[in-house]
Parts: sequence; C-alpha cells; structure tokens
Amino acid sequence: MSQDYVEFDGGIMEGGGQILRVCTSLSCIFGASIKVKNIRAGRSTPGLRPQHLSGLEMVRDLCQGHLDGAEIGSTEMAFTPGKIKGGNHVADTRTAGSVCLLMQVSVPCVLFASSPSVLILKGGTNAEMAPQIDYTLMVFQPIVERFGVKLDCDVKMRGYYPKGGGEVVVKVSPVKQLSPINLMDKGSITKIYGRAFVAGVLPFKMAKEMAGAAERRIRKDFSGVHINIQVLQEPRDQAFGNGNGIIVVAETSTGCIFAGSSLGKRGVTADKVGTDAAEMLLRNLKHGGCVDEYLQDQLIIFMALANGVSKVRTGPVTLHTETAVHFAQQITKAKFNISKSEDQGCSEENFIIECQGVGMTNPYL
Repeated sequence: MSQDYVEFDGGIMEGGGQILRVCTSLSCIFGASIKVKNIRAGRSTPGLRPQHLSGLEMVRDLCQGHLDGAEIGSTEMAFTPGKIKGGNHVADTRTAGSVCLLMQVSVPCVLFASSPSVLILKGGTNAEMAPQIDYTLMVFQPIVERFGVKLDCDVKMRGYYPKGGGEVVVKVSPVKQLSPINLMDKGSITKIYGRAFVAGVLPFKMAKEMAGAAERRIRKDFSGVHINIQVLQEPRDQAFGNGNGIIVVAETSTGCIFAGSSLGKRGVTADKVGTDAAEMLLRNLKHGGCVDEYLQDQLIIFMALANGVSKVRTGPVTLHTETAVHFAQQITKAKFNISKSEDQGCSEENFIIECQGVGMTNPYL
C-alpha cells in the first residue's frame, strides 16, 4: 500500500525539537502521515535526543501508529498515525529530559481521543531549556483551560539534572471541540507570588536567599503589590537528586498570568538566581502584552485547532512562535495573522496574534 507523506524540514527557523513536537502532534490529530528531515539541525547535538524519542514513541502508542527511522541521534523520521485512544500511556526519557516537553507533544493529541487519558511522564521536572513543571501548573494550565481543555496534573516526584527521575501524572478529558480565546486586555497587576525551592543536599538558606533577592528586585518596580514567595525544602520522598530554583508569577485583574523563573547552577549565587527570575518577570510585564514570551508559542497549536477566531496580545514575537505558526498553518490550514499593535498606551512594542481556527472536531464524541 503506497503511503503519501507530507515532508517537513526540521532544520529551518527555530531548528529544534519544537518543530518535531508541533508536526507530530498535529499529524496524529489530523491522521496525516509525515516525514521530518534535518531534525534539530540547528542544535549543537543534532538529531533525536532521548526526550524527543520518548515523546514520539508515546504519540505512536497512543494512536497505535507507526514510526520509522526514529532512534537516538537520527535526523530523519517518518510517522503514520492511527486512531487516538484514551487510557494509560507512559513516556520515560530515562534522563533529565523535560516532562513538560513530553506534555507539549502528547496533550493536544489526547484531547481528540475516544475516552479519558492518563499520561505518566518521567524525566526532569525542572530542567534547563524547557518550562519548569511549576510554570506548566501555574501559567500554562489555567490559560489553556480557557480553550475548554480539562487537565489534572499531579507531581509525584521531582527530578533534576543530570539524572531526572521525576514523575508527573496528567489526566486529560477528551473534548468535542476547542473554544477560541481572547487575551487582549492586560488589566492591572493584582498579586505576585512564587515558589523558591531546594532539594537534596542543598541548604535551606539558598531558598530564602533566592526568594529575598527576587522580592527586592520586584519591589523596585512594584512597591505597592502584595508579594508572597513560598520558600521550601522539597521532601526527600518527593524529590530525586539535588536542585534549586525559583518561579515568580504575576496575576492581573483580567486573569492574565506571567512568570519569570530560574534554576540554580554550579557557581551561580542564590541571589543571582532569584534576581534573574525577577528580571525575566519584569521584562514580560513591561511590553503590555497579555502573555509572556514562553506561553506565546505554546498557545499556537490550540488556536489553530479551536472553533473560531482567537486573539492574543503579546510582546515581541519569538522565533519559537513564528516556527509554531509556520508549521501549524501548513498542517491544519488555519489562518494566522500577526500584526503590530497600534495601541499608543504602551511603552514597548506589542503585537496581536490572530488565528481563524479550523474547528477540529473529535470524531469519537
């Protein structure tokens, strides 16, 4: 039986794992066979890394699909999807590869499954070059639920670089269709809160120092807003390995949520980790958009699938977002338009991402 593949170049634009995630997820939802070549050609170690491979294998298994040429280091793969089924699915990177990136590739698929799904994701919960699990819980989840998505996310075990060992269980209910979203009015900041943690052998005072530094930096710009950063030592039975980090979150009167986060590294003071997270948050509050730079690209796939027009006001559009739009348009035929906002009330550049979604319907509901 001859197979018509849609071919994609994984080396263009952002040139990383995101192209693979967007294409595989949408291929699964639309039942379109794909070939991706030049996988992660833009990275220092091109080809599939363990977390990309486990994500692909998970999507293959949840739709009883077929995967060719996918192994660690391979720069080409072909994927033929089958029917998306609910139930329990496990993905294990066996490294500190990010569980949040596993969520990015698998959650959109199981929204269009025939019954509820439980995704058991193993790897790093707080990893460099990926959202921390706290970001996924505090920012991504509440915003993505506005599309009509129902998620329940339970962190069983936290895992850090270099060994991982974390485990997150995500329960997802299928949807008939996704609703469009409108995030155009930023509103005013009502509260700022966060979480500074140490795990393993690291001293508790590091968590206090990160929180203190972040709060001092935020106070310079927002003296009147209540700030509550929780300081904690991760319980030994709920964290594997040593790690430290912080996330600071700002909520607005219209329900917009922004975050800044940072992870500890050898040779970096706790003060600097805290200040870096605060600076990231403040940078994202300045541009007048309604989402931060890390949520921007994660919304694209949902906007493309939704039934109707979504509009999101954002700061400068990232290369990750442009990449997600490019590939989502190709597969879904959704129409995106990115325009510079004419709003005079804002000091920095902001943009409006508009999408006429395709109104994907779950065939099983």
